[in-house]
Amino acid sequence: MTQPTITGRGLMLVLSSPSGAGKTTISRALLRDGADVVMSISVTTRAPRPGEENGKDYYFVSESEFHAMVAAGELLEHARVFDNYYGTPRAHVEKELEAGRIVLFDIDWQGTQQLKSNARDDLASIFILPPSLEELERRLKGRGQDADDVVRHRMSRAAGEMSHWPEYDYVIVNRDVDLSIAQTRAILTAERLRRDRQTGLAAFVNSMRDT
Repeated sequence: MTQPTITGRGLMLVLSSPSGAGKTTISRALLRDGADVVMSISVTTRAPRPGEENGKDYYFVSESEFHAMVAAGELLEHARVFDNYYGTPRAHVEKELEAGRIVLFDIDWQGTQQLKSNARDDLASIFILPPSLEELERRLKGRGQDADDVVRHRMSRAAGEMSHWPEYDYVIVNRDVDLSIAQTRAILTAERLRRDRQTGLAAFVNSMRDT
């Protein structure tokens, strides 16, 4: 007798942190792990930058198209950032979840709250904390990407961003990036083994009871 196949539904993995705490490094490591980990592609009203491709980097739409998507419930989360709008298309994410893939999100606490409201069963969220504010500032300066006033602005926002850590499923203090990557992978393994994400599990167990 052929046993039923157990397949796995994918999940949405949110990584949030203050700038410089390490979420981008961790995300890149996960994306290198294999084709079953993909980055969420946002829809935006801003103009494409040189080298950006529609459907690869972003979905570029007009402001009227964006508002129509919001009204139709086609976005899992959305926000206005300065003079442009950004959001996560529901259809694209659902397609990846059905294929069993892990969809990574690099969004803030406000976007995470919207995802919780709209797709809690498919969501796992991790907040990345720095080991100290001093170390966070050292990392920001060490990147050499930002002027001193930009670093000061990022540091001034950090405390407010970190105050939302209790709203996340998991918290990682990024003292060592290799350890933090390993911890994130462990979380993914556990989340993929959740009973409700293993489609066909009941039929698999029942097939053994019936033999």
